[in-house]
Amino acid sequence: MSDYLDVNRANWDDRAPAHAASPSYAVSRFADDPSFLSETVTFDLPLLGSLTHQRGIHLQCHIGTDTVSLTRLGATMTGLDFSGKSLAEARRVAELAGADVRFLESDVYEAVAVAGTGYDFVYTGIGALCWLPDVARWARVVAELLRPGGRLFIREGHPMLWAIDEEVPGSDLIVNYPYFERNEPTVFTEPGTYVETDVAFTHNTTHSWNHGLGEVVTALLDAGLTLTGLVEHQSVPWEAMPGRMHKLPNGEWQLTDRPDRLPHTYTLQAIRTD
Repeated sequence: MSDYLDVNRANWDDRAPAHAASPSYAVSRFADDPSFLSETVTFDLPLLGSLTHQRGIHLQCHIGTDTVSLTRLGATMTGLDFSGKSLAEARRVAELAGADVRFLESDVYEAVAVAGTGYDFVYTGIGALCWLPDVARWARVVAELLRPGGRLFIREGHPMLWAIDEEVPGSDLIVNYPYFERNEPTVFTEPGTYVETDVAFTHNTTHSWNHGLGEVVTALLDAGLTLTGLVEHQSVPWEAMPGRMHKLPNGEWQLTDRPDRLPHTYTLQAIRTD
């Protein structure tokens, strides 16, 4: 199944420079304001707790804005991504921000061989797990990366959100895509991206997988982690259903019509107890 890596890497390589140039990622603010944090990490703050003097690894870090934000909270960070173009932008963001971050190029499943072990925390942000075909294998990697007592922090798009067809007009929510993990990927061909940009892209096909919330929790338990928190949220960092969401004061997006019908994202925390 290695072809999914090639297809998805081409897609992310194509978009990384446009993402870094988009006002949606606010790269210039990292240089202008030493206290500036990404909107994603700002949302995470109430649950993140203190990161001072902690050694962390950010899996699927993309252009590194969240990774740099975590360093500004006191952590020593490694960022890992499979897209070389994304990492080139991440290193530039870190330089602009004056942040000392180690960035490594690797598929998530090879993270231990590339990045080592003994981390105090593993951080994973929005829109990451959907690019992985096997959530149980991911959970085993997370467990191996962590030191005993180390924790996983992940905020992710809710699998129920991923299952909704965002292109169906009107107020009805139509479940059109798999909720549970399948062997075969869902293949999309979409010319745009999730940030504000006028760039026309060449590589527009992606392979993705949904992972049910129970599947994620079970995978972590089977890998030897203990669940310490699970919170479902009624907002998401991008306009996941165009034309049917409104922007909140904190920069998040929410379903306009009866948002309590749909969990938009979730935050999960777990610790390695052995």
